[in-house]
Amino acid sequence: MPSRKYADGEMVMGRWPGSVLYYEVQVASYDDVTHLYTVKYKDGTELALKESDIRSQSSFKHRKSQSSSSSPSRRSSSRSRSRSPGRPGKGRRRSSSQSREHKNDKKKTIQETAIALPPVLVLFKPSENNTKRYNGEPESTEKNDTSCLILEHKLKPDLEVKRVLEQYSLRSRKDEKKKEEIYSEKKILATVKTVEKAPSKTKDLEFGGRIGTFMLIFFLPATVFYLLLMCKQDDPSLMNLPTLPALESLWETKVFGIFLLWFFLQALFYMLPIGKVVEGLPLSNGKKLQYRINGFYAFIFTAAALGMLLYFQFELHYLYDHFMQFAVSAAAFSLALSIYLYVRSLRAPEEELAPGGNSGYFIYDFFTGHELNPRIGSFDLKYFCELRPGLIGWVVINLAMLLAEMKIHNLSVPSLSMILVNSFQLLYVVDALWNEEAILTTMDITHDGFGFMLAFGDLVWVPFVYSLQAFYLVGHPTVISWPVAAAITVVNCVGYYVFRSANSQKNSFRRNPADPKLANLKFIPTATGKGLLVTGWWGFVRHPNYLGDIIMALAWSLPCGFSHILPYFYVIYFICLLVHREARDEHHCKQKYGLAWERYCQRVPYRIFPYIY
Repeated sequence: MPSRKYADGEMVMGRWPGSVLYYEVQVASYDDVTHLYTVKYKDGTELALKESDIRSQSSFKHRKSQSSSSSPSRRSSSRSRSRSPGRPGKGRRRSSSQSREHKNDKKKTIQETAIALPPVLVLFKPSENNTKRYNGEPESTEKNDTSCLILEHKLKPDLEVKRVLEQYSLRSRKDEKKKEEIYSEKKILATVKTVEKAPSKTKDLEFGGRIGTFMLIFFLPATVFYLLLMCKQDDPSLMNLPTLPALESLWETKVFGIFLLWFFLQALFYMLPIGKVVEGLPLSNGKKLQYRINGFYAFIFTAAALGMLLYFQFELHYLYDHFMQFAVSAAAFSLALSIYLYVRSLRAPEEELAPGGNSGYFIYDFFTGHELNPRIGSFDLKYFCELRPGLIGWVVINLAMLLAEMKIHNLSVPSLSMILVNSFQLLYVVDALWNEEAILTTMDITHDGFGFMLAFGDLVWVPFVYSLQAFYLVGHPTVISWPVAAAITVVNCVGYYVFRSANSQKNSFRRNPADPKLANLKFIPTATGKGLLVTGWWGFVRHPNYLGDIIMALAWSLPCGFSHILPYFYVIYFICLLVHREARDEHHCKQKYGLAWERYCQRVPYRIFPYIY
């Protein structure tokens, strides 16, 4: 094993990642496994550097002393003495060899002056808003917007050389003007724009590539309709295939009109000037979009509107009676929305395209989403659909199922199973809306485009599949005792505690790592300027929030009993979904953090399930 070269606390010169500039840093620690030095810059930034990226201060001081010993002032003074009136006149006319020697000295002076110049760079601290995934990485960070900064820093030394040469009159003014034009701010900005307008194509295709995404466009709607038809059967066994209804019975214009009314009502709530306005993560062009956080207010307004409808004796179980028609209407609307999104993305600037949906293949980009943040004015379509129509609609559907159960089975109060399902899922939705700001740093917002996958998922899959347990209980009532209900409640509370505390711990660390309340947390520094938590929940497994999700999903299904596996479809699906997301997170984090992520995986070997996976 190679021995370390620099000791803890030693002041050395560390190379800034992505550049050729060195800055004074202090060695904080050394990892014997990865052979990386953790160094601290003067502004407090900590990075992990290789030994090849570190140099001793003496090497820099030696170079500077050499250049200063032959400074232009000394050379000019020596030449002025050789031509003084008190000396012989041999210096009055120069031979051709002396002229060449003078030119060589001049070139050497230029080179030495450039070496002696200190690099000019304003170190930046990563923004505290460089945050998170709501359901994702242990410490995810966005792509720092430093393209303009790094390019400017690469050109700055040449600008400094120009100023020094101008000071000592080592170039003609004509040359200076040419140099000024080359390194003007206009040229710098033009170069930056050229770099930004050339985003890389999506190379790593997910979901089976073009063939897989083409099949999913048909498979996802078929799965939804299959599950709903199964729940309608008296015997919802997997081997008992449902009878397909007549196609004309699946469409009703009135139902589609009600769905449109619901969608635009939520859009109206979204546009209300209430709630705080926050900035999202920096985009590839350096801009930050603004978002109004008022999802919880929209939920309150929706609850008030439903209360008025129930007060005037509106039959909310109409939703249960026409559940298939509502699902078909939502699927048709999501397909139309996806087509609109793809057509408009063809005219979007390249820097606004999604990193994960810019493959150049029509089917793949249509499915994953070609444009990252499609907006109509200030109305963000993806952000709106992510939480509003589908998530709040999920709660409304559950309430309709509860009322339908009471009417069909002549109950004065809902069954205990139905109350548990409604309560558990209501808590989950309210938590998501209360912590709405957290979604701005999820992969859905920062990486995935808005295409068929998210449109169908937000408007169809979430409200009509996530409410599967409540829909099942209407046709297949399950009686549970109070002790069993108490045990299921404990399971849900444990899952929610793991889910919420893990996310809160991560979010607090991202906002202010120096918070005294987080002094007990340990982390591994990375080259991005962020840290990977290795204590608390994130030192237990790599994705503790996923673990909490799965425990809660199990608690939502347990009130349905064990007569059929159909209510547990959501648990199976959720495990598969989170395992897929976890694999994507692993790949994403390995690319972003490199050796630091390998160190983290060694410290935290289990991904989701402790001692299992």
